[in-house]
Amino acid sequence: MKKPKTCILRTAGTNCDRETAFAFAAAGALVESMHINQLVGNSGLLDQYQILAIPGGFSYGDDVAAGKIQANELRFKLKDSLRRFISQGKLIIGICNGFQVLVKAGILPGDETFTQEATLTINDSGKFEDRWVHLRTTDHGPRTTENKCVWTRNLPEMISLPVAHGEGKFISADKSVSERLIKNNQVVFRYCDERMDTACVYPCNPNGSEDNIAGICDPSGRILGLMPHPERNIFHEHHPHWTLGVDKKPGDGMKIFQNGVNFARNNF
Repeated sequence: MKKPKTCILRTAGTNCDRETAFAFAAAGALVESMHINQLVGNSGLLDQYQILAIPGGFSYGDDVAAGKIQANELRFKLKDSLRRFISQGKLIIGICNGFQVLVKAGILPGDETFTQEATLTINDSGKFEDRWVHLRTTDHGPRTTENKCVWTRNLPEMISLPVAHGEGKFISADKSVSERLIKNNQVVFRYCDERMDTACVYPCNPNGSEDNIAGICDPSGRILGLMPHPERNIFHEHHPHWTLGVDKKPGDGMKIFQNGVNFARNNF
């Protein structure tokens, strides 16, 4: 497959769809933006895509809770289409509000019954956090585990991405969920400080997430959700340090999109 087809799912309040579409196109995908009502009205429409992306924003104004209304739309209006999409081994990524949607729809951490097992709730700071953060990847360090996530393969030991959220605190429903995430190697990003210490506190961890979790995948490694925005750091000029002229490689987020596109290109 030369150019995998990516569906950028949008709805009222989505505001990062164009940046996400641009990132996927830059990574080599054929991108189409799709309003959720189009998928609801045509149960087979999602089948023509290999990647589904749920971008950031404030879907439905984050009424009730961040991402909750869109999550319910996925669970009750698109469950059959999504189950088929996932069973075919296709890829899904949820960024910021999209991560909140995937978790509250029960698609992450990963349960075929679409049962919610975690949430993303109000930041410990009680305010909207808009800052650059450091992320430790699971490929490296004292907590190194086997990286099953296709989106995060071969990333550097630490990457930098911006966050912009008011409800980014990841909390598991109970200890058994937390233990399963660790056992199954589903935690792919943790907030860390500039020394790559994942035992950091605010502001390095901008929201108070348990175990400093910033992103997780499903058991298959094909579904990724993360609070930071990789689409906002795909060129070296995106990073605030670019004027130092030290490094002109692509932004840390670009590899995430390239990994997804390359996997789809090689497997479908």
